[in-house]
Amino acid sequence: MLTYTGGIVLFAAMLHASWNAMLHGNRDRFLSMAWMSIAIGAVSTFVVMSSPLPAPESWPYIAASGLVHIFYNVSLVRSYGRNDLALAYPIARGSSPLLVTLGAALFAGEAIQPLHALGIVMTTGGIVAIALQGRHVSRSGAMAALVTGATIALYTVIDGIGVRLSGGQSLAYTAWMFLSYWLMPVLFVVMRGFPSLWKPVVDQPLAVGTSLVGGLVSLAAYGIVIWALQSGAMGTVSALRETSVVFAVLIGRVFLRESVSGARWLACFVVAAGAVCLGL
Repeated sequence: MLTYTGGIVLFAAMLHASWNAMLHGNRDRFLSMAWMSIAIGAVSTFVVMSSPLPAPESWPYIAASGLVHIFYNVSLVRSYGRNDLALAYPIARGSSPLLVTLGAALFAGEAIQPLHALGIVMTTGGIVAIALQGRHVSRSGAMAALVTGATIALYTVIDGIGVRLSGGQSLAYTAWMFLSYWLMPVLFVVMRGFPSLWKPVVDQPLAVGTSLVGGLVSLAAYGIVIWALQSGAMGTVSALRETSVVFAVLIGRVFLRESVSGARWLACFVVAAGAVCLGL
């Protein structure tokens, strides 16, 4: 991958870790995700009104990715409800590069090089090490994070193929896909009622504001990834993006005051190193 593009994807990785920390740091993560989705949906609506349409061939992928993203959001909230950021984030993000690499090989004909195989071993080993650390790690919590990782891999492969069929309209592709995020506040209102969505605007304006900012950061982070997927190998882009596990652990330690053992630091860096191998 070109140095310029790789640097931009690494910046997206930092952004991605940041919005996950914002989500994890809010007490009511379902509410936070609803307001993040409102920000994403609003910006996407504006963009689709002022952008050319993606090529028709990409529309099935836009629809499929949008649905998978909704499932991902629900899975992410569930995962963060069961684990510290320093645990849930590396498992969810670290498992996706190997799945993306395999999916890209199966559905897009991208070859798996020997170095990629090494990266798969390192990433998987690091994830297992993280999952086995600490008695507070439940099997259900680890499984929730792994399911989240599987959804990440699925939408990455879908978008990797879809954006290449969009006729060079990565911005429009991204915006149309993210229109699906309007379903999150609808789902929230169905489950909890409209007052539960609106009342925090008055009672918890800082939390709502943080969520809105997190939504904008999330939109920028994944928009960069979709742009990179137009020309970069899916495994490469995904791998560079998932180096965000290191940013996440650092954010969890510094800003969320989560304890991070030396062994967990080492395991997270092994995951990141494996992701880099997948990206070379």
